[in-house]
Amino acid sequence: QVQLVESGGGLVQPGGSLRLSCAASGSIWSIYLMAWYRQAPGKQRELVASIMGSGTTNYADSVKGRLTISRNNASNTGYLQMSSLKPEDTAVYYCNAHISEQSGRQELYWGQGTQVTVSS
Repeated sequence: QVQLVESGGGLVQPGGSLRLSCAASGSIWSIYLMAWYRQAPGKQRELVASIMGSGTTNYADSVKGRLTISRNNASNTGYLQMSSLKPEDTAVYYCNAHISEQSGRQELYWGQGTQVTVSS
């Protein structure tokens, strides 16, 4: 069984910064892809950023230059450094990972989400 647990959300003023973490635990063999999605009230969930095991990254146009995704393969932890935050970044942020388990099973896992609110 694999679990993803996010942390680091909260309330921040416009222009501020937050760092989200996503810790994967369980019978993990390897993590191919880690990604962050977000869902604002009344909107569809959207991809924010993703990172491959090789370190290759991809970002939504709306966050380029402001958000940075990274990962620590040794600890199976992903991060989303958020800077120059705007009110429109307000959403529940979800961690997502494509994981190969020690049993050989491959599965896509989601975290429970963490709220980010950007407001003065």
